[in-house]
Amino acid sequence: MYMEMFKLGGQTALVTGGGQGIGLGCVEALAEAGARVAIADHNQGVAETGRDAMKKKGYDVDVFKMDVTNTAEVNQVADAFVKKHGRIDVLVNNAGIARSMTPAETVTDEHWLNVLDVNLNGTFWCCRAFGNYMLKAKSGAIVNIGSMSGFIVNKPQEQAFYNASKAGVHHLTKSLAAEWGARGVRVNAVAPTYIDTPLNAFVYDDKKMYDAWIGGTPMGRMGKIEEIASVVLFLAGQGASLMTGSVVVVDGGYTCW
Repeated sequence: MYMEMFKLGGQTALVTGGGQGIGLGCVEALAEAGARVAIADHNQGVAETGRDAMKKKGYDVDVFKMDVTNTAEVNQVADAFVKKHGRIDVLVNNAGIARSMTPAETVTDEHWLNVLDVNLNGTFWCCRAFGNYMLKAKSGAIVNIGSMSGFIVNKPQEQAFYNASKAGVHHLTKSLAAEWGARGVRVNAVAPTYIDTPLNAFVYDDKKMYDAWIGGTPMGRMGKIEEIASVVLFLAGQGASLMTGSVVVVDGGYTCW
């Protein structure tokens, strides 16, 4: 009984920004659980590289070129996905950017709007487009990728724009969960800590940054991609059937201090 609640056989899923990093980890997790998965990414090459990596592991995934800030593209991909698969069961909103290390007083309009447009607006456009199909079916699970930065102010890097965008994602998650809960659609979020990816490898050579990031984490390490993807997988399935509006903090204890 219980293990069946963690399987996604016969279900369909789409992961935004799914061509690499946490997104690709989510694609693999969902595929391993039995879902038919699609990668949506604004970079066609990255998406295809991710698809090829999954194919080597025995998973056949679709690829859609999609810029989450472009509502027309988002709507077109939602329509195309449902036309091909008949429905959408799981949406993982992973696409995001940081552009950190910029003090608030020097942030340009373009910088602020770009980060908010991708991280917050893009998440909503996808929730709206795919959520409409879920609402019609009275069934579906959305998992948004937030951040511990939506709860705390990171140091030493300045990133007011990023922190604000992720706090917005968290509250958007709760708002949609409240609106859609009785209509069969669950909306949850995952708030990760710093994850050990090539993008963050520089921290090992930056003592100030290392002390702040790792020294500030009770578990004394960064997270792994699979440690985030596994929580996404849980929230996507029936094992989390009573959960909606939750923001699951996966931070090695960082926000405890």
